[in-house]
Amino acid sequence: MSADEGEEASCCASCGIAEVDEIKLKECDDCDLARYCSDACQKEHKSQHQQECKKRAAELRDEILFKQPESTHIGDCPICMVPLPLDSTKSIMWSCCSKIICNGCAHANGLREREEKLGHSCPFCRKPVASTKEQCDKQIMKRIAANDPVAMRQKGIQQYRKGDYRRAFEYYTRAAELGDAAAKYGLGRMYEFGKGVEKDEGKEIHYLEEASIGGHPSARRALGWKEWYIGNSERALKHFSLGAKLGDDDSMEMLMIAFKSGLVSKDDLASALRAHQAAEMQPRVRQGTHSKHYNCK
Repeated sequence: MSADEGEEASCCASCGIAEVDEIKLKECDDCDLARYCSDACQKEHKSQHQQECKKRAAELRDEILFKQPESTHIGDCPICMVPLPLDSTKSIMWSCCSKIICNGCAHANGLREREEKLGHSCPFCRKPVASTKEQCDKQIMKRIAANDPVAMRQKGIQQYRKGDYRRAFEYYTRAAELGDAAAKYGLGRMYEFGKGVEKDEGKEIHYLEEASIGGHPSARRALGWKEWYIGNSERALKHFSLGAKLGDDDSMEMLMIAFKSGLVSKDDLASALRAHQAAEMQPRVRQGTHSKHYNCK
């Protein structure tokens, strides 16, 4: 930052008053380019600042949107701490505690129970496993009452599959407000197809972006396709690259196609491929034989 820029940052962008002990300046709500001493000054300066603000806000949003997430939205198995696979058949969501456990740890728990002649219990919280769908639903509702976003999202999925889109939307919304990336992806799809809500591309993209920021590979791929179809190949390939590095096969395939068309460099493809292979290999470290546990999905 230059001296002039520093001086400007310490003064109100509207009236020019300097920030001193008694006067505190606050940043523009949408960007970091202007600061104001009062709401009145911010309102008065809006017409002059609007275009510059909109451009900077978009740049700030892209910085967040195109930052590589540390892991997928699923996270790690809470027992072995190895990243969970994207393939949902290789893990189980336990309704008693809403924890997603890899099949390897679930299998190890089953072996321990058989060896010690114990009853069937959750590998994480050790509560007895639900033996009926009714018990499973009751446990999920108990978790929802405790404001568990995973349980809310799971209930939303159940309602969506039943065709009760209104209730699915309600559960997805509650889970999304608590930060659940998969629920945000679900909301994006509901706005895309008009399931329980009116079609709204703006809201669809908003929720897909929020899910992508949270590490959801399918949401990332969906954004890539949207950019690709309207000719924004540079932004599309950024999305596909981020998705591939999270282990998404379809995103990796799109990068291969783009490479053959000369749109992706050899180095960029190699980098994405290495990260993709690493993401695929990590969950296999602790994956064992599939366990025949009661699956509450």
